[in-house]
Amino acid sequence: MRTVLAREMGGCNVLGRIWGVWRRRPGVRAVPKAPGFGTEAGHRLRPRGSSKRSRPLGGQPFPGLLQLENLSREELVDVLRAAVVDQKGPLVTLNKPPGLPVTGKPGELTLFSVLPELSQSLGLGDQELQVVQASGKETSGLVLLSSCPQTASRLQKFFIHSRRAQRPTATYCAVTDGIPATSEGKIQAALKLEHVDGVDLVIPVKSPSRKDFQEGVKRTLSHFRVVAMGSGCALVQLQPLTVFPSQLQVHMVLQLCPVLGDHTYSARVGTVLGQRFLLPAESTKPQRQVPDEALLRRLCLTPSQAAQLPLHLHLHCLHLPGMRPGEAPMKLLAPLPSYFSRTLQCLGLHQQ
Repeated sequence: MRTVLAREMGGCNVLGRIWGVWRRRPGVRAVPKAPGFGTEAGHRLRPRGSSKRSRPLGGQPFPGLLQLENLSREELVDVLRAAVVDQKGPLVTLNKPPGLPVTGKPGELTLFSVLPELSQSLGLGDQELQVVQASGKETSGLVLLSSCPQTASRLQKFFIHSRRAQRPTATYCAVTDGIPATSEGKIQAALKLEHVDGVDLVIPVKSPSRKDFQEGVKRTLSHFRVVAMGSGCALVQLQPLTVFPSQLQVHMVLQLCPVLGDHTYSARVGTVLGQRFLLPAESTKPQRQVPDEALLRRLCLTPSQAAQLPLHLHLHCLHLPGMRPGEAPMKLLAPLPSYFSRTLQCLGLHQQ
């Protein structure tokens, strides 16, 4: 997929074309656009070969999902080479499958561990790739690599400057179990990392003190916009303006709308008589997300299949500056995974 040039760096500006297609379907309308957020047409969200109609699940409930434990190093390199969506100069852009960690312990199979072989496979010779921008392990979507240390440093400074200016550079799309109370807005929360039962978990902190910030609590901020909704779920655009582990997942839990397939933080949302509420994060242990029966029927999943539901959070778009003086900014796009597209087709979309 070619890099798409954009004239402006601000705003979400990525999912318009497919939303327009859905709006034109009989009986299906998307949430009206709000000025200044998500108003420029994007494209190529639906992966190649995907059908407009939902397919029966058969033996593989989540098509396109990476089975990392069954891969050798050589096979992972082949997977990543096939996932390249753009290669221009020193920059290489991948569409990462979910479940692949970027880094890990020595000896673990990660993206970082196979970068030397990937560099050779892409014909870069001694110019070994390094990671400039990447999504988390369970998140799918864009990974930006560079074979030039100077270019990598320049881009990392660009991302830092953009965050300080509160100018979003990354746009994610997510399917949420639940619909936010407002069609768009900002989510602000102070977050900290805690090691609980051998697992690092993100915990919201209410009314943090100066001492809390000195001890690792961070203020976090994200934009969200509901694009479409149906069957008690929503398709949401998310733009983080800060960087913190699992920020977007935790932010959507705070909206009482966990991301579909979030088997870590969704347990913090409880329900009594159809009303949702937040459970104490400190005492709520991670557990498999359990969609209600109606949602399982819409997704054509059994409870055991739902326990393996992948995280429906995809880094769809990155805005970058021109690589040379006078060059137009770039907009990089990554198609949705096949299972993500199928989920959208199964749920149906209705106007807010």
